[in-house]
Amino acid sequence: MSTFDDAGLSEQVAGELLRTHGPNELPQARPRSVWRIAAEVVREPMLQLLIAAGLIYLVLGDVAEALALLAFVVLSLSISLVQETRTERVMEALRDLSSPRALVIRDGRRRRVAGREVVPGDLIVLAEGDRVPADAVLCEAQELHTDESLLTGESVPVRKQACPPETWLQVGECAPGGDDLPWVYSGALVVRGQGLAQVRHTGAQTQIGRIGQALRQLEATPSALQRQTRQWVRAFAVVGVALSLGVGLLYAYVRGDVLAAVLAGITLAMSMLPQEFPLILTVFMAMGAWRIAHQRVLVRRASAIETLGSATVLCTDKTGTLTQNRMTVAALQVGDQAWTAGHPVLPETFHAVLEYAILASQRDPFDPMEKAFWDLAESHLTEQDREHLHPDWTLAHAYALSPDLLAMSHVWQRPSHRSHVVAAKGAPEAVADLCHLPEAQIAEIRRQVETLAARGLRVLGVARGVLRGHESGADWPPIQHDLDFEFLGLVGLMDPLRPSVVDAVQMCRQAGIRVAMITGDYPATALAIAAQAGLDTAGGALRGEEIAALSDEALRERVRHTAVFARVTPEQKWRIVRACQANGEVVAMTGDGVNDAPSLKAADIGVAMGARGTDVAREAASLVLLDDDFGAIAQAVRLGRRINDNLRKGMAFVLAVHVPIAGLSLLPLLFGLPLLFVPVHIAFLELIIDPVCSVVFEAEPEEGDVMQRPPRPPGAPLLSADLLWGSMLQGGLVMGVIGGFYMWLLSTATPEAAARATAFVALVGANVALIVSNRSVGNHLLESLRRPNRALWTMLGVTAALLTLVLGLPALRELFQFQPLTADLAAQAAGVAVVTLALLEVLKAVRRSVQRNSKASW
Repeated sequence: MSTFDDAGLSEQVAGELLRTHGPNELPQARPRSVWRIAAEVVREPMLQLLIAAGLIYLVLGDVAEALALLAFVVLSLSISLVQETRTERVMEALRDLSSPRALVIRDGRRRRVAGREVVPGDLIVLAEGDRVPADAVLCEAQELHTDESLLTGESVPVRKQACPPETWLQVGECAPGGDDLPWVYSGALVVRGQGLAQVRHTGAQTQIGRIGQALRQLEATPSALQRQTRQWVRAFAVVGVALSLGVGLLYAYVRGDVLAAVLAGITLAMSMLPQEFPLILTVFMAMGAWRIAHQRVLVRRASAIETLGSATVLCTDKTGTLTQNRMTVAALQVGDQAWTAGHPVLPETFHAVLEYAILASQRDPFDPMEKAFWDLAESHLTEQDREHLHPDWTLAHAYALSPDLLAMSHVWQRPSHRSHVVAAKGAPEAVADLCHLPEAQIAEIRRQVETLAARGLRVLGVARGVLRGHESGADWPPIQHDLDFEFLGLVGLMDPLRPSVVDAVQMCRQAGIRVAMITGDYPATALAIAAQAGLDTAGGALRGEEIAALSDEALRERVRHTAVFARVTPEQKWRIVRACQANGEVVAMTGDGVNDAPSLKAADIGVAMGARGTDVAREAASLVLLDDDFGAIAQAVRLGRRINDNLRKGMAFVLAVHVPIAGLSLLPLLFGLPLLFVPVHIAFLELIIDPVCSVVFEAEPEEGDVMQRPPRPPGAPLLSADLLWGSMLQGGLVMGVIGGFYMWLLSTATPEAAARATAFVALVGANVALIVSNRSVGNHLLESLRRPNRALWTMLGVTAALLTLVLGLPALRELFQFQPLTADLAAQAAGVAVVTLALLEVLKAVRRSVQRNSKASW
C-alpha cells in the first residue's frame, strides 16, 4: 500500500492480498491424533506388562486368562484416551474473537464481509458497538473511543485521534492503551463515535495474534505431584524389573518351565509397580473437581486441584477480578460539600452536577462512565426528580473532545424556548479553564481533584451554560471557549471492588498465600484499589517501564517484596509469573481478558472469570469462577488443601498394600510353594480393589487447621519419611500375617485353589483394616469410626460385591483359579482380617508413643 485511496481496495486487489497474507484469523495448533495419544499411553509400564502376560497366555492356549488381561488393557487405554483427547481450544476462541464481521470500503462502495476476509490496506468503517476486525490506523475519527480492556486490562475507554491519510505510512506502531493514539486494535470494542481506518496488520500479526502466538509456544508443565508420582512409578519399575528377571531365571532353573518362569517374573514386576498412584491421582482429582464445582468453580485441568493446595503466591488482575469491570459514581464534590457512594439519599445540592453530567452524555450510552451517571440517577433520584433529566429536550449541537481541550459540550434545545442550555464535562482543569475561574478557585479544585485521585478515582469536571439567540446551527460559536460556563462540581468514578474480595484476601494471607496485583492501570489507581482490598502496599507499585529495564535476575529479586504491579503489558505479566516461579513459588494467576491468557497458561494454576471473562481467558485457565466470585478462590484453596492431605493418606495406603502384594508374590517362589498370585489377581487388586478402597480417603473431612498453616513446600516429597516408613511397617505386618496364614492353610492339607481363595479374601480384608486404621493417624479406632464418611460403607459394599462375583460365578472363579469357600474357611479369613486390624492399632499406638518420646527428649 504505497498510497491512500478513499475508494478503498478493488475486489481484485483484495483477493490477491488475501491469497498473499492469508485469512484474517489465527493459525490453529495441529491436534494430536488418536493413534499418537494411544502410543503414548501404551508406554506405561503396567500396560506393557499386562499386554506381555496376555500374549504369553495366548501362546499357552489359555484364551480366557489372556482376554481378561487384555480387557484391563482396553479399559485403561479407553480412560486415558478420553482424558487426553480433551484438547485445548484457546486458538479457536482467539480466532472467533479476532474475526468479527467488518464493514469495508471496496471499489468506492461499502459492503459487509466476514472478518477473516479483511486484508492489509482495507478501509474499515467503525461505529458504536462494532468490534474492530484488525489492527488499523485511523484516517478519520469523530469522538471515537474504544474499550481495549481485553488487551490492556484498563476498564476506562481510550480516546482515539485520526492522522492525515497522507502521513499514514509514517505512523509508527504503538502498544494498546493511552489516549489520542491513531491505532485501533483487533478485538477492541467501539464504545463511542465513529471512524474510518486503514488496516495495517491482520491475523497472527495483530496484537491479539501475538498473544495467540505466545500461547502456542507455552507448554503445560506437569504438576509437582504428577512428576513425583512418575518418579515413584519409574523407580519401582526399575527395581521390579530387575527383581523379576532374577526370580524368573531362578524359577526356570529350579522348575524347568520357561513360560511359567516368565509369567512368574511378570507377576512379580506387576506387584512391584505402584500403578494405582496415577490412577488414584486421577480419581482424587476427578472427585475434587466435583466438590469444587459446588463452590461454583469449574475445573478445566484436574492437576490444578492438588497444585492449588500448594499455592504460595496468588497474582490477581485488577479489572474484572478484584473489581467489577463497570464504572460507578463513587463521589460528588460541589464547593466544599461532598457526597460519597453508599449514602442512600442524594441531597438536592448534588442534583445539578448529576443532571448536567448526564446532559453532557449520550442518551443511550456505550461509554461505561456515562452509563454510571444514568445508574446513579436511576438509583438515587425520585420519579419527580428524573423529570429534570429532560427527556423532551433535543440535542442541537455537540462540541467534541479534542487533544487541545479535554472537554466536550452538548447544546440542548428546550421546547418553547429561544435560548439553549449547554452541558460540559471533561478533565477538571479543562472544564475549569472553560469557566474562566480565578486562580484561587482553580487551586481549590486542583486540591479536591488530588484528594479524589488518591482514592483511585477517575475525576471529571462538570459545567453548565446558556446560549441565547441561536436559531440554527449556522452561527454556533466555533469553539467551546466562546461559550459562557458556570462550574458545577466534580464527579469521581471508580471500578468498585467485588464484595467478597476483602475477606478472600484476608483468608489467603492467613493461609500463608501472598497476594499480588498485576494490572495495566495507573500506579495511583492500582495502589488505592490494593489498599482497599487489603493487599500489602508497603513496597509501592512497580511500573511496566521499570520492569522492562530489569534483567530476569533483578526482576526475581523485586517480585519477592512487591505486591502491586502497574502499567504492565501482557508480556510483562508473563515475566512476573515466571520470576515468581524461578523463586520457587507455586503461582496462581487470576484474570479475565485476552491480555491475561499467556500468564494464565504459564502459571501453575490459571483462574479465569466465567461470567465476564473472555473465551480466551477461560480456555487458557485451569479453573474458571462461574460467578466471578473472587471469594470462591479461598474456598477452592481450602478444598485443594483437603484434597492434598487426603491424597497423601491414599498414597500411603497404596504403598502399604503393595508390600504384602509384592512379598506374597515372591514368598511361594522362595519356599517352593504353589503360587498365590497370577497376573489376573494383581490386575484385579491394583486396578479395581485398591482404587475403590482408596476413595474412602478422598471423602475424609478436612483437618481443623487446614487454612491456618502455611502451604505445603513446593519441593516437599510425595510421602514424608514418617509416612513412608509407617506404610512399610504396616505393609510388612500385613504380609507376615497373610503369608503365615497361607502357609498354615497349605500345611493343613487345604486344597491349593481353596487356600489361594481364602488367603486372597483375607488379604482384601486386611486392606480394609488398613483403611479403617489409617483414616486418621492421630485418632483411636472408635474415634475414627465415629467420623462421618459414607464412602467407607459404600466401599465395603462394593468390595463385598466384587468378591462375591469372583467367588460365586463359575467362569470368574475358574479364571482366578479359586474354589468355593466353605463357611469355615470364610470365617477364618474374616478372623485374620480382624486380627490384622488389632495389630495395626497396636502398631499405631507404638508409633504415637515413640513420636511423643522423641519430641519430649528434643
